[in-house]
Amino acid sequence: MFRGVNNLTLDAKGRLAVPARYRERLTQACDGKLVVTIDRGYYLLIYPLPTWEEIEAKLVHLPSLQPQVRELQRLLVGHATEISMDSHGRVLLPAELREFAKLERDVVLLGLMNKFELWDKSAWDARREHSLAADHAAAAGLPEELARLAL
Repeated sequence: MFRGVNNLTLDAKGRLAVPARYRERLTQACDGKLVVTIDRGYYLLIYPLPTWEEIEAKLVHLPSLQPQVRELQRLLVGHATEISMDSHGRVLLPAELREFAKLERDVVLLGLMNKFELWDKSAWDARREHSLAADHAAAAGLPEELARLAL
């Protein structure tokens, strides 16, 4: 499982140095092979290859005649790109995906259990502040699974 927030910097070539605390696990789990794709929130999702393959297997079995399913498949699978960590623990993010997420220099990598989210730092800061400022009354509308969750 991956967890935690990491403030990082992309180099001039668009490479991201994967934090050392994740490198060994990624090397063991997937030999450093990852898949990066887009999310509707204008950030990137990064999965270990085996985890991504499980997601693709689920997506391929969805009813593709439904427009919402096709849209999701186009976004996730259509933009999915395999990347690999180099010997220094860096990954090269494709320019098209960097452009989509408006990633230039300062970024935030979030470890979210089985995947990572990669955000432009200012976009992440704004999203986090929005989430923290959300009206507590909205908690009444939580799905049952979240309402029962004890933290």
